[in-house]
Amino acid sequence: MNVELSAVDKTYGRIRALDGVSLSLTPGQIIAVLGSNGAGKTTLLRCLAGLIRPDQGEVTYDGRPFSVGDLELRRRMMFLPDFPPHFTSETVLRSLGLVLRIYGADGPDAPERIVHWLRAFDLLHLAEAPVESLSRGQSYKVALLTLLVIDPELWLLDEPLASGMDPRGLSLFKSEARAAAARGRTILYTTQVLEAAERFADRVCILHQGEVRVFETVADLRNRVGETDDGVLASVLNSLHES
Repeated sequence: MNVELSAVDKTYGRIRALDGVSLSLTPGQIIAVLGSNGAGKTTLLRCLAGLIRPDQGEVTYDGRPFSVGDLELRRRMMFLPDFPPHFTSETVLRSLGLVLRIYGADGPDAPERIVHWLRAFDLLHLAEAPVESLSRGQSYKVALLTLLVIDPELWLLDEPLASGMDPRGLSLFKSEARAAAARGRTILYTTQVLEAAERFADRVCILHQGEVRVFETVADLRNRVGETDDGVLASVLNSLHES
């Protein structure tokens, strides 16, 4: 899926969360979105997911503008906020089944895929547990394995590296995101973990006061800034705050 943002603005009262944002996202990439608190990272993901509408500008997917009623397009993407919503009164299995049905991904092979990922995330013993009884990390794992079962073309994840998942969950997220990118998926995630972003992103998008200040590969950033180690993103962010 090719995603284009053209001069997107979004304001909340007097706060301009996004200011003329233009980006071109092509398939097969992992993109880290960086920026300080209030830089517009979550607003960007919510605009891409169709949860909020830009005040100005346009977002298109393979040349198609987003429409709330376009179910086929909505099923091609998934947004995981930092606290993913669930059917909290249901069991893990029941909640998973409801989401898969919404996405039209509840085919005959769905049970096998669900069991595979429950086992991979060490959640099989909690399959019949109420979702509301899970820890934050377990809850995020359930949301992530739902995404993996559905396998959408566009992943939109808000702070997955600070989701409360244990090392096993984080490792699975990284390995499966890399495998998904190799299959042509686009993974866009926000993070404040600069060192991880430098090692786990094909490109970085740095937002500052709602504007895209950087959108390039880490290697190109290192060449431009003159940094050779994992401090390049910190250097760029510091320079933005000082300017």
